[in-house]
Amino acid sequence: MTKIALVTGGGSGIGRACALALAEAGWSLALCGRRLEPLQAVAGEAAAKGVEVAPIQADVGAPGEVARLFDEVANRFGRLDLLFNNAGTGAPPRPFDELAFDDWKRVVDTNLTGAFLCAQGAFRLMKRQDPRGGRIINNGSISAHVPRPNSAPYTATKHAITGLTRSIALDGRAFDIACGQIDIGNAQTDLTARMTMGQGVPQADGRLAPEPVMDVADVARAVVYMAGLPLSANVLFMTVMATKMPYVGRG
Repeated sequence: MTKIALVTGGGSGIGRACALALAEAGWSLALCGRRLEPLQAVAGEAAAKGVEVAPIQADVGAPGEVARLFDEVANRFGRLDLLFNNAGTGAPPRPFDELAFDDWKRVVDTNLTGAFLCAQGAFRLMKRQDPRGGRIINNGSISAHVPRPNSAPYTATKHAITGLTRSIALDGRAFDIACGQIDIGNAQTDLTARMTMGQGVPQADGRLAPEPVMDVADVARAVVYMAGLPLSANVLFMTVMATKMPYVGRG
């Protein structure tokens, strides 16, 4: 039986890489994002690997759009075996006392409320389908453990994702729903280009410095591994990071 995966934020970056890797591994896909054109481009690449793909435009922070998203997944595929809860955003770096409420709310709405709404939609579908069960993988971040300077909205939401992961893992046991989290450090995408160009990114000691990055394909392989486990086994937390990035020690 072909397995079905939903990837949110599937039109670029980590979402795109993971969607294509899942397609290569034989998963059929629903791809979600705010902009349809990038989703359609990724869908074309994935479909060329011989799997069924449905690009679905939706804002994960809007309850009505998430409900429609899961209705479309159920109607198109009949079930869902994997949610990669990947959609996320950040706020411009600001001193904590200058952070605008609108920036805070926008990040919380996408990163935390959006992850909750999509996990809840997946949970409901996985609970009622036959065969029952499935897997949810939340995209955390290195920021789920340590902050960067002036990153309170992003860091707070990624810490919260860890609590959400643990809660889903516990509440899903009775229904054969596994939940894990992947925490990623410096995967090379368009969003991380500034880490290796120019002056680099802010460090805890106030310096600006470039940081090592890793191939986003390494993240994709890790997600495919987590996704491919039987439901009797689960990677609760995985950290995948550029080996030499300043995460451990006194960097």
